[in-house]
This record gives sequence, structure tokens and C-alpha cells, in this order.
Amino acid sequence: MNQQLKKETQRFIELNGFRELTKIQEACIEMAAKDKDIIAVSATGTGKTHAFLIPIMERIDPEKEETQAVISAPTRELAFQIHRAAKLMKEVYPSLRIKLLSGGTDSVRSREELKNVPQIIIGTPGRIKDLFLNNVIRVDKVKVFVVDEADMTLEYGFLEDIDAVFSHMVKEPEIMCFSATFPEALRPFVRKYLNNPQIIRIEEAEKLSPRIRHVAIACKHRSYGETLLQILPGFDPYVCLIFGNTREECNEVYDQLRAAGYRAVLLHGGLESRERQKAMRALASQEYRYVVASDVAARGIDIEGITHVVSLGFPSDLSFYTHRAGRTGRSGKEGTCFALYQEKDTASLKTLRKQGISFRFRSFRGNEWRDLQDPFAPRKKRNDEREKELAKILTKKKEKVKPNYRKKKKEAIERIRRKERQEFIRSKIREEKKARYRAAARKKVEE
Repeated sequence: MNQQLKKETQRFIELNGFRELTKIQEACIEMAAKDKDIIAVSATGTGKTHAFLIPIMERIDPEKEETQAVISAPTRELAFQIHRAAKLMKEVYPSLRIKLLSGGTDSVRSREELKNVPQIIIGTPGRIKDLFLNNVIRVDKVKVFVVDEADMTLEYGFLEDIDAVFSHMVKEPEIMCFSATFPEALRPFVRKYLNNPQIIRIEEAEKLSPRIRHVAIACKHRSYGETLLQILPGFDPYVCLIFGNTREECNEVYDQLRAAGYRAVLLHGGLESRERQKAMRALASQEYRYVVASDVAARGIDIEGITHVVSLGFPSDLSFYTHRAGRTGRSGKEGTCFALYQEKDTASLKTLRKQGISFRFRSFRGNEWRDLQDPFAPRKKRNDEREKELAKILTKKKEKVKPNYRKKKKEAIERIRRKERQEFIRSKIREEKKARYRAAARKKVEE
């Protein structure tokens, strides 16, 4: 443990049960001690939350009646989780006030509670901005301002709220941006507000564990939900995290799971505050084996014991697939990521393969897993029978020209071409039959 830290900070680390700090924590503590702005890029699960809580603990003065640190998180669930981790600070400083601000909470009650100025504020960007601009809280002189999950904050348009807060700052705070990725679109914000930031990048955390198996499951004419229900009897998870690309998709799959008798938790940004809090309590109690979530809701949330991940199609930003899969196969354990794909997903699947992810193509039928041939593997060129037969005729040695030679050659070529046309027609008929079958299956599902 770093002996240069205050004894109170060391006590906070001990209370968390940390025998040693992670790389991201050590690097951030070192840079924060030098009052440096920080951009920390590292995957979920590498200890980013305490990488900013420990430096805040080092800087906080519980005797001062002013807000000294603000932590912004893009979702209520993540803000809730950070608040839960930060409350352990009160074991060291009993008089310390830490306030959680997020959408869906009672604003009148929050205003009353905020009359006792909290030293630390944790909340969502929109709620922090609204309360600040309406003079309910003062965050314009804070020592530390943390933007957690900066890439997701950017992705969902919340960076504008952060920008509105920073533009009213009286004193420049120490800014710490934490993110799983560092997209190009984040650079203008960094250039505008961060002063010569130190970039901490934990490269090895970005790589997928070799213990993660990637299994591609073709949906064919079925929906993602139908395909999911078909494969669920084929594995026994401790916790299975199921990712949808939209809220509507998450809702639909969640309803299908419940109707089929599976106990599941639903987690996405469209839920009412009470539902979200209930879901978070359920996750904390580890009562449910299946969690249906969107990328933004699941980012940063610590769900223990994930043995399986299911990706319903692929996200538009394929790096999110890496983050999805990386939620399993941790701490030396094995994990499986099922990628359910439809025809529209084939381009994304091929791109991920080019990036080095090796998919195993399988199906589950009759209570049995079956390995399938890779449908996208380069195929050997088939011998073109037509060209071979034509070549034989056209290059045939003319040692002795028989009567009607040219006529017979022409007839032979015509036979080959007729055979080719017939095969083309047959293939078209097969395709039309398949299309009619798919249409009938979809209609049956809709009814």
C-alpha cells in the first residue's frame, strides 16, 4: 500500500478489502497527487471507480462546509453504484456528507436535504446541471470533477450538460475523465476544458480474455427472442447477461423470458425510477440468473459471477461488442458469449472476425449442440463444368473432321447452355420457396 497517502485514505483502502491496488488505481493516485488533469482509459472491471474515489478521499476536508468533489455518471444505476461505494468513506469520516442526485428522485426533498451542503455530490449530468443553474447547489469552486464513462456520456448527448456546468466554473477544478474507450468526438471537449491532461491507458485490459468462447447462432427466420429461448436450455449459467440494442428490443425479450418461466431482471434507461431501483436491488441480492440490459445501462455496473453473455445482434459501434463479451471470463474463469445474428448482422460479424475474434458456429436442436460449417469461410472454387465441357469441345484435336462436324459441335454447346439455364431456373425456384416459407413463419408469429 502507498505509505505516502493520508492515514484516513489508507483506512478507506483497508475497509474495501484491497490487498493491492490495480494498475489504473496506482496510476491515477500518482497523477492526482501532482494535481494533473487525467484521462484514464481502461475496460470495465479494472477498478476505475476506486481510481477516482481514493484520490477524492485524499483531497477531501470533511470540516469544510462546501462541495469539494463532483462525480458525474451517465446513468442512474451507475450513479447509485458509485454512491454505494463512496458511502464507505463515512466509516472514516462520520461527519462527511455525500449526496446522490439523479433523475426520478423527489426534487423538493432533494432541495431540502441540500441545505446541508454535501462535500461530495454524485449524480447524472442532467440533474447536476439543473440544480446548479437553478442555484440549488454550488459546484463552481470544486477541487475535483470526475466524468465517469465519458464515452457513453458523449454517445447519449449528456456531454452538453457537463459543458453547461463547466462553462460557469469560477475556479478550474482538477478534471478526471474515465472511459472504456477514447473516441475522436471526445477530443474537442478535452481540448476545451482539460489542461495538458495525462493519458493513462491500460492496454492489456482492452484485450478479450482468451478464456472467452465466442459462439455464433444463426436466427434464420426467427427473431432474436425466439432464438434465445431455443438455446437457453442448452446451458446452465450462474448469471447470464443479455444485451439488446434498443429499449424496445430489451422489453420484448424480457417479456418473452418471463412468459417462458425464466426469472429475469430488466435494466435500461427507459424504466421508471422505482423500477430501476428495484432492478438494482435485485442485482445486488443476486436472486436472478438472467439480466436483460442495454449497453448504456450495463456500462460500469458491477454484476458478479457472469458466466454467459448473449448479444442480440451487434451494436452499431462494434467496440461495444468487445465490452459486452468482456463482462464474462474474468478472474481466470471461463466464459461464453453467444452472438445471435440475422442476415442484417452478417457484415458486422465478418468485421469482428477480421479484427481477430474467432466465432464457432453452432445450433441447439433436440437438446443437443451441433457444430456447423463456417458459412462465411472462403470456399474453394468449384470447377465450372460448363467451361470444362466447352473447352473439351473447342480444343478437341481435329485429326479427322467427320461429316456435320460444325453442326454437332454447335448442338453440344447448346446442350450445355440449356443445362445451365435449367439449373439457374431451379435455383430461383428454391429461393422463392424459402422466401415464402419465411413470410409464412413471420405471419404465424405475428398472429
